[in-house]
Amino acid sequence: MSEWIFAIEGTEAGHRAALLLALNAALLHAIFGALQKGRHDPWLTRGAIDTALVVMSLPIALFVVPWPEGPVWWILAGAMVIHFIYKLGMALAYSRAAFTVVYPVVRGTGPLFTVIGAYFLFGETFTLIQWSGVAVLLVGIFGLAGYNLRTLKVDRDTLAPALWLALGTGAMVALYTTYDAYGIRATPDPFTFLMWFFLLCSLDFPVIAYVRWRNDPARPALGPLLGRGVIGALIAYGSFGSVMLATRLDKVGEAAVLRETSTVFAAIIGWVVLKETVGPRRLALMALIAGGAVIVEMGG
Repeated sequence: MSEWIFAIEGTEAGHRAALLLALNAALLHAIFGALQKGRHDPWLTRGAIDTALVVMSLPIALFVVPWPEGPVWWILAGAMVIHFIYKLGMALAYSRAAFTVVYPVVRGTGPLFTVIGAYFLFGETFTLIQWSGVAVLLVGIFGLAGYNLRTLKVDRDTLAPALWLALGTGAMVALYTTYDAYGIRATPDPFTFLMWFFLLCSLDFPVIAYVRWRNDPARPALGPLLGRGVIGALIAYGSFGSVMLATRLDKVGEAAVLRETSTVFAAIIGWVVLKETVGPRRLALMALIAGGAVIVEMGG
């Protein structure tokens, strides 16, 4: 698999593969977000997911992929800090407001800062057409968040802090996207970075979740919670793994923008699974998000 990645890096085939990987990440990330906002406490769900990631990643990291060398350890240490803050922000925001309000704000803040960060870190540039696509996508995402905010009838008392948390977490999305792209490009074997990333960046929330579960007078049964954790871990491999490989194969900014079509998938999941209302205005805003991503891709 690594040889295939090496062979198509920087080629047209690599560009097409990065496109498919970014769209795959979008769908899976929306499912991942809905899973964390599901019937269990978001803190416990995230802890269960990270527990499963540690258990599943440990043997692969130790015995299958090459071990990190030299500065890669320091890059992984930085990723642990960044992703901990990101996960903390997501859990805090999800515990204060509806999924379809929090998720678009988080994801809408990320691509703009990622495109700017990719310019300074990797020298990537967007054409004028691509920038117009970014603008269309952001109008759709923030329009969707604003519409959800205006029509929301629950969680009104905790909405303001939830939105501030969502904005801050969106900035962390931009930071981790750019930082992870740097990390996976700096590691000779991309799967070394991926597996050690999943292992090390999942050590924190199992501890937090265990403390919360132990102090909860109405502790949920561990079986369903851990089962949800295994499903979430498999989705995380596909979601985060796909977008990281996409940023190695092609432009970081394009991958980040295409991944934010996850907001469309999130709205559909919120409607179908979480029974949150979707009307014609929200459908139109979702079309703007998808259209913006198409403009970015076609204008490149």
